[in-house]
Amino acid sequence: MFRVPLANPSLKRLLRPLFAQHQATPKPGLLDPTWDRSFDIYPGSVMTRLFGDVYAPYTGAAGQKPFGLSAFFVAPKLGVDEVLDTGSKLFTGWVGNNDAEFEVLAPAFDATADWTTPTNGSIVLLTGNNKGLLTPTGATAANAIAELLSVNGTEKITIRPVRPTA
Repeated sequence: MFRVPLANPSLKRLLRPLFAQHQATPKPGLLDPTWDRSFDIYPGSVMTRLFGDVYAPYTGAAGQKPFGLSAFFVAPKLGVDEVLDTGSKLFTGWVGNNDAEFEVLAPAFDATADWTTPTNGSIVLLTGNNKGLLTPTGATAANAIAELLSVNGTEKITIRPVRPTA
């Protein structure tokens, strides 16, 4: 159950699976116990796998590879921490392939990036910025976690997961 804080009763899930029943998998694991919660993780934030099933926010640091998208809020600034609320480090990240599609709502993507839907058939790859927010800025085949399908306004995008190639 998603418990919204009293200070923000209109808070909603920011990652919405559109095609995921057989195309994407919520993969269980643990949130890195050493992560300092210095910024918020939103549903839809890019995550990296440190080892085994231990996840941390993707920041683009050397050696990191994007692994999946967060299914949970770990957002102390918003007053929502679904990991601490359980009394454990249990965490889930969505992994998928190019058959899956998700809607991602702001603020789970970098609102300052250039969000333009391609009209010429080209592909816009997405990676995570230094706080794990989806962004086209700096995305390459080696660090991509998704492909932009459409920009549905300033508050919503539609993406298709891709697996990093390198």
